[in-house]
Amino acid sequence: MAKYILKRAILLIPTLFVVITLVFALMRLTPGTPATVILAQRGEAISEENIEIIEEELGLNDPIYVQYFDYVKGIVTGNWGNSYFTEKPVFQNILDVWEPSILITLFSITITVLIAIPLGILTAIHRNTALDFIASVMAMISMSIPVFCFGLIMSYLFGFKIKIFPTNSYFWIKEGNVLNSIRHILLPSIVLGLSHVGSMLRFTRSTMLDVLSQDYIRTAKAKGLPRRKIYYKHALKNTMSTVATLVVNSIVVMLGGSTITEKVFNINGMGTLALKALNDRDYQQEQAIVLLMAFIFLGVSLLMDVFYKLLDPRIEYE
Repeated sequence: MAKYILKRAILLIPTLFVVITLVFALMRLTPGTPATVILAQRGEAISEENIEIIEEELGLNDPIYVQYFDYVKGIVTGNWGNSYFTEKPVFQNILDVWEPSILITLFSITITVLIAIPLGILTAIHRNTALDFIASVMAMISMSIPVFCFGLIMSYLFGFKIKIFPTNSYFWIKEGNVLNSIRHILLPSIVLGLSHVGSMLRFTRSTMLDVLSQDYIRTAKAKGLPRRKIYYKHALKNTMSTVATLVVNSIVVMLGGSTITEKVFNINGMGTLALKALNDRDYQQEQAIVLLMAFIFLGVSLLMDVFYKLLDPRIEYE
């Protein structure tokens, strides 16, 4: 297993190289230039001469291969550069806003897992029953309503009408207590978590049904083993080894794609930072956020291989 993990870690290198190259190319292909945004913020004339001066200061007039070499060199050496606008290290900007994004992601995935996986298992066990029908309808509704629309509805109902949750901005932990911070991110976490329930519920149900149709399950039933033991000892373990992949993917998707939720609830998190960096053509900042998400995804994927072995000892790695 150790050899396999080492092999997978080595194979991550060309994958990261492709990701780095794509991020660099896509940012340069995006229409516009950060120079025009900088000039507009300074209140200076947006002329070709001024744009040329700003781009020279930012190093954007260098040949593209020189920019790419400097970019890769900075990543390897740990110097990912400074934001064009804040002039602070890009990682410092990420650290300044990571807190609400991390909390929302953790609470959202918890809500999704606690609802979707038990319901998916129960609907598979009680297939074609009223429970299965109701859960299927709930899953379709969850997958059909756009996140921004669901967020606005929940904000109106529980923020303005019933007034249970705050719906504006985020209360930082350093400014008070943890419970108050959690209260501010609870409603957006519910919105983001429920939006992923449908897909995870359907995936869990189909995986469980596939496992229940296997020969060893039929053999266990023929031997007269208790239904509870068949479902929750034999079938559930093999189901979870597959569902765990979707859980990990959902975590990364929630962390990297929480922009809409943050905008609806006026939370200044990583998603908001990424959107602002893209609008401002802040190449350094946007590249850092995208690469960080890629590193997290690839790292977690590697850890999942170890997790699979723990869930199912029959798995053998060459």
